[in-house]
Amino acid sequence: MWKQSLDAAGIREPQLRRDYTAQRRLVARARRSSYLAARLLLPRPVLPHVVAATALMHHSDNVLDTGPKPQRIAAWASWEQQLRKALETGEADVPLIRALLHTITDNPRLRPALEEYLSTADTDLDFNGFTTESDYQAYVDAYSLPAFWLVAVLLEPETDAGRYRALCRTFIDGSQRLDFVNDLAEDLREGHLGIPTQTLERFSVSMEDLTAGVQSPALGELVTHEVETARAALHTARELPTLVATSHQALLAAVIDIELLTAEAALTCGAALLQGSANPPLPGTLRALRDARRRARGQR
Repeated sequence: MWKQSLDAAGIREPQLRRDYTAQRRLVARARRSSYLAARLLLPRPVLPHVVAATALMHHSDNVLDTGPKPQRIAAWASWEQQLRKALETGEADVPLIRALLHTITDNPRLRPALEEYLSTADTDLDFNGFTTESDYQAYVDAYSLPAFWLVAVLLEPETDAGRYRALCRTFIDGSQRLDFVNDLAEDLREGHLGIPTQTLERFSVSMEDLTAGVQSPALGELVTHEVETARAALHTARELPTLVATSHQALLAAVIDIELLTAEAALTCGAALLQGSANPPLPGTLRALRDARRRARGQR
């Protein structure tokens, strides 16, 4: 199927095929459920380009998040320079960037999306938690949305683009908020939370209690509030698939459904998220993918 997708996308030069295949391996390893959904639900000519954009998003996120801050600053400066030079010259030595340049040639809308992302991505270098809800929303605008847009722009409709971007923003708000509450245990180990201090105080949850692993009723109420807020945004974003081409609707619908399954699992865990993240149940995930694939086949 992958070779057929490369053929369908017109990617025939052997080195370029190897470049895209390397990104497929990266995405399949790091974002298995997302890759499976894309492989099952996207038209074959689109799949390699979505894989390349997703690989860029994942690799860049790793550069921004891995290691002590001085190391991350230096690594990001080097990576950003490579990307900007490639955009300027149209050439690159790195397989990921070579694949990306070809995808930009076939999908010119990705270039301004990448430039937008590069202009604000270093926001993540300074992330050390939020004081207020407004701080969180500013992070979504500066980092989460531009990162998601690297992929979403490849599915952008020809009309109603403003509404599409607005709903992408609603989706990523829900998804990012859900990630932050679901990754509570991991973020505590790293010394910062994605839940604003203002919200912790509202529910009388202290960092001392969280660090001590206290699974209090107050923490359960906080988790419920954050997950329900995320779930409301995700439900609103269910309009998103109706705006795109028929061939892209199944993927977006499945992605939102899987996020909602994750939200349900996080609600069930409640304060026990202090022990680790919740995952969507495998049967429900497979059912969401199966149903989306049936809908996609019915629309062809």
